[in-house]
Amino acid sequence: MTRSENGGNPPPPRTIQLWPLLLVLLMLGFALFGEKGVLRVIQSGRQKAVLKEEVRRLEEVNSALRQEIEALRSDRRYIENIARRELGMVKQDELIYQFPPRKQTAAERPATEVPDQNLPR
Repeated sequence: MTRSENGGNPPPPRTIQLWPLLLVLLMLGFALFGEKGVLRVIQSGRQKAVLKEEVRRLEEVNSALRQEIEALRSDRRYIENIARRELGMVKQDELIYQFPPRKQTAAERPATEVPDQNLPR
């Protein structure tokens, strides 16, 4: 429209339609923060890596336990070693030497252990 067709008035200003912009923003929000959004996928990937590492560690523990079970079933030396270490057992002809615990010198004490200066000596 020209000015002469509109009766001398200026043309009305063009208004920006907000609906398409709001729709795009809404779709972008769902794509980022939705249940299957990008952020959720990243978080799931991290969680998967942590769980894989835990499974690997647990498989190592299981393998070690299986080896120990097999040794307990078949290895007499292993059983004897456990009996000596954990139960304090000895053979009939062995001699046991027990030494009294030695006292720590000032140089061997931990740094956090400070003698009390107020006690009489």
